Amino acid sequence: MTTETAHRAGAAGNADGVGTWAVLLPAERYEAERLVHHDTLELTGLTDVARPGPGDQVAVLVDAPPRLVALGRVSAPGQRHREDPDDPQSPVEPGTLVVAYTRRAFDEPVPADLLTLDGLVTAVEPAAFRALVDRLGPPPARRTWLVSLDLPIEAGTPAEAVRLFWSYVQELGPRELPAFVSPAGDELAMQAFVLGEQANQDPEEDD
Repeated sequence: MTTETAHRAGAAGNADGVGTWAVLLPAERYEAERLVHHDTLELTGLTDVARPGPGDQVAVLVDAPPRLVALGRVSAPGQRHREDPDDPQSPVEPGTLVVAYTRRAFDEPVPADLLTLDGLVTAVEPAAFRALVDRLGPPPARRTWLVSLDLPIEAGTPAEAVRLFWSYVQELGPRELPAFVSPAGDELAMQAFVLGEQANQDPEEDD
């Protein structure tokens, strides 16, 4: 089956010609997407497989077991919403699939066992795609959160302390530094998060 034929198969059943697909997110990339907010997902090395075209809808999955972690729509490589956070000057590699997120469920994935995956990219029947999307339910209501990061820093001046602060943040990042978050107006409900998950910061409670 050619790429063009596979793309038409993925779009079958949609009156507007928009295809519906599933892409499998590698485990290490899933962790990175959970730690830092990105507007788009970029997957490389897909030159030899059937792949979605611009405008197609995509379900982003992780495996073992299959779970839905995000929804998105394919955009042209030149339409990235943000630069590559690891290399801001990097060009888009040939074969890069760029998916603009439309819904995220990284913190509460839903089962995707109703799909049969065929590698990193799989064309999905529109009815199966809609059934998977329905499992997400309505998006949670947005609210204001207060997020803070406190670091004790020894320095000679306030400006030096700020420079050291940003150096530590860039060096350690969300994998090592705890961030504290609470609903606005309810600071007593503050929680600490490390590696994208709630983390206990009270050593006495570990005893």
